[in-house]
Amino acid sequence: MRRHRVLQSTILGVAMLAVAGCGAVVTPGGGSAAGDDAPVGSSSAPASPPVSSPSLLPSAAPAAPGALIAQGTVLQQGESLPQLCLGGVAESYPPQCSGPDLLNWNWDGVEQSETASGVTWGTYAVQGTWDGTAFTRTGEPIPLSLYDPIADVDPRLDPANPGSGDQADLEQLQLELFETPDPLVLSSTVTNGYLFVTVVYDDGTVQERYDEEFGPTLVAVQSALRPVS
Repeated sequence: MRRHRVLQSTILGVAMLAVAGCGAVVTPGGGSAAGDDAPVGSSSAPASPPVSSPSLLPSAAPAAPGALIAQGTVLQQGESLPQLCLGGVAESYPPQCSGPDLLNWNWDGVEQSETASGVTWGTYAVQGTWDGTAFTRTGEPIPLSLYDPIADVDPRLDPANPGSGDQADLEQLQLELFETPDPLVLSSTVTNGYLFVTVVYDDGTVQERYDEEFGPTLVAVQSALRPVS
């Protein structure tokens, strides 16, 4: 198999976090924000041809045509724009994270926020729109401690529907994603014969790129921003 170019990064964000256990790797701004169907654990799958690094993907996420729901940490430092952190958060005090700008946000009347050292933050489910670079709030935010969405389980997590990836090859591909992070990728984990990759938003084009590169049963793309049901 020809050697593909490794995903390149244009945004470094905060320090990279490696999540121990379950084969999960978090990239800048990363962590798991995939919701109820985020992969847990890993399992072996039938052997597959060696996997090489993916070719260069677009450096910006596609825009979304309708309303989306986001679950994550909203963090604002001083007078700068609030950030919508859809991935990992450094466990410092105050916390540290990065993400797209959050527009039309006002802390007045928002429950369960905290402020320390000039930083205000809280964890919320936020409804809004996505233009490919920023998220604009359109609905009232709900603290994640009070948010109880209907489970939306990815069928690719079903052990009866495994991917075609070899565990070792998928872990190597995951490592390369971690070493040379892509701004689209929030986190990745090897589960059920797939390399699950969580991105900010995918309208199907990011998944298509991976499918063209490796076939349809190797890399499974999940969106942190999801359509409002």
